[in-house]
Amino acid sequence: MKPDDPLLKILACPLDKGPLHLVAPDGPAQEEVLYNPRLHRRYPIVDGIPQLLPSSGEQVTDDEHEHLMKRTAS
Repeated sequence: MKPDDPLLKILACPLDKGPLHLVAPDGPAQEEVLYNPRLHRRYPIVDGIPQLLPSSGEQVTDDEHEHLMKRTAS
């Protein structure tokens, strides 16, 4: 998924219905994720498909939140 992908403008967090941020991989072993900074939840992108079920999201720690915000592409 690219930062200018029009799909990013319509994707929303399944919990608070707010916008999500695309987070670029931090290394070759990592995948892109969609991130909700308001709830500190990240959602995986598997084979280019965002996994936006509430159960797919993972809560992140405050330290990981700071790290993800530095990597935010949008």
